Amino acid sequence: MPQDTFTLRLIAKELNETLRGGRINRVNQPGKEELALIVYTGKRTVKLTVNANAADCGVYFTEDERENPLVAPNFCMLLRKHLTGAEILGVSLDGFERIVVLRVKCFSDFSETVRELRAEIMGKYSNIILTENGTVLGALKTTMLDENCKRAILAGVKYTLPARQDKTVPSDRAALTALLSGPHDDLSGFLFRHVAGLAPCTAEQIVNSYRGGNFAEHVYGYIFSDDISPCVAEREGEVTDFFARAQEGALPFPTLSAAQSYFYGRKRARTQTEGMRRKLYSAANNVKKKAEKRLSQIREKQRECASCEENRVKGELLTANLYALSRGMKSCELPNYYDERGGTIKIALDETLTPSQNAQNYFKRYRKQKRTLEVAAPQEREAAAELDYAESLLAAISSAADADDLRALEEELLSAGMLKAPKERKKPPEVGFRRYERAGFLIKAGRNNLQNDKLVRTSAPEDLWLHTQGYHSCHVVIETKGKEVPDEVLLFAAGVCARYSSAKGGGKVPVDYCKVKYVKKPPKTKAGFVVYTDYRTLLTEPIEE
Repeated sequence: MPQDTFTLRLIAKELNETLRGGRINRVNQPGKEELALIVYTGKRTVKLTVNANAADCGVYFTEDERENPLVAPNFCMLLRKHLTGAEILGVSLDGFERIVVLRVKCFSDFSETVRELRAEIMGKYSNIILTENGTVLGALKTTMLDENCKRAILAGVKYTLPARQDKTVPSDRAALTALLSGPHDDLSGFLFRHVAGLAPCTAEQIVNSYRGGNFAEHVYGYIFSDDISPCVAEREGEVTDFFARAQEGALPFPTLSAAQSYFYGRKRARTQTEGMRRKLYSAANNVKKKAEKRLSQIREKQRECASCEENRVKGELLTANLYALSRGMKSCELPNYYDERGGTIKIALDETLTPSQNAQNYFKRYRKQKRTLEVAAPQEREAAAELDYAESLLAAISSAADADDLRALEEELLSAGMLKAPKERKKPPEVGFRRYERAGFLIKAGRNNLQNDKLVRTSAPEDLWLHTQGYHSCHVVIETKGKEVPDEVLLFAAGVCARYSSAKGGGKVPVDYCKVKYVKKPPKTKAGFVVYTDYRTLLTEPIEE
């Protein structure tokens, strides 16, 4: 992001034209390192975002509604005390530093004073500082006074600028001319290393726009020109950068602030979406691991009890041959009349017990193992169903296309107890089915297992239902309204089903389809589980959203 002095100067000029003379009505802090100033300009109310986060630092107007914490942080309370009702005198850059300064006139019952809100846009060193007469009143990020501190930032100390780099300030035309008088192999790299306030991409743009003549004059004119064409560059549907000057193939915007708002909004939405995806995936994966562990333990017990019939047979053979056995024998070999092939079987004995007691011991083991197997069977089915359900959630989370999909899945995990609902949580509006139109037919697809059940429950018996064969997927229904479904519509719906499934690696995916009346949900089964009959299968490739 080119948040260099070249860009910030243009942003400050743009903000000054809108905010000068406006009044700050409210101060919020929606994020740990982000402020929102609600300003009435005399014509309309605008929201100014001041962000000191390393990933998306900047100062720009936004229209998004973000939830504020229930208890305002200390710095936010300080700004509310000093800035609420203040008049904005102007917005400017501090010299040629990456510091945007809002000069405000603050009023009290007995006096008025001028304060400055300084937004230092410096990547990971970004900060927001409130000063009065050169003294720090408070800061978003403070530093303590110690022997390693190069620049103290805390209430009561004198405000100092960050340490200057050993670079030529472009506003000094004589120094700039002297710097650029000689030939240089890598002009853009030389500009970035030796001219203050330029990001690498800005230096490259300056060099690319040079058409001959005095190069120093060209650099000065480019940096201090107010001629801008804001735009945002995108690649494969994702924003990559924003610029003050037009770029080939970039999306144009009327103002730099609008370009920044779009860029950071898209970037923040992606970050939040991926963060939610990771949270949901972790919760579902924990459930899967627990189900796998439980299933493994149950099957281990079943393996241990697999010899129960053998113990019964041994008990029966001992009982039938008591006359031939005596106390003190360690083992015996008896004819096995349970074996169709005949032969004998060797039976271990406890030499301290009578033959009858040894037989009863084998019967006792048999009964215990049989009871264990009887109890383990429903437990195995339950654990297998839990594992299958967790795997269906993981497949849905992985294939979720947008925030709506993830919000629907979050609701399902909350209802299933896999996620803990935060206190004071506002229930979001219900997210509907995915909907598609194809050749006059409405196609609906569930976003989570709860919606899959609802889709089957609310669809007409003659509608077509689709699901991938052998893979977890969303349920898809084509509303037929008594009409024959063309192959084009059927293939598209099958492609939707394959797109939101656990099928990976490309290639054709088998999709089953039948009428909704042949789809049944067995009682007491997990959400999304159904059985179906009278189906046919087609092969298709997942659609591209």
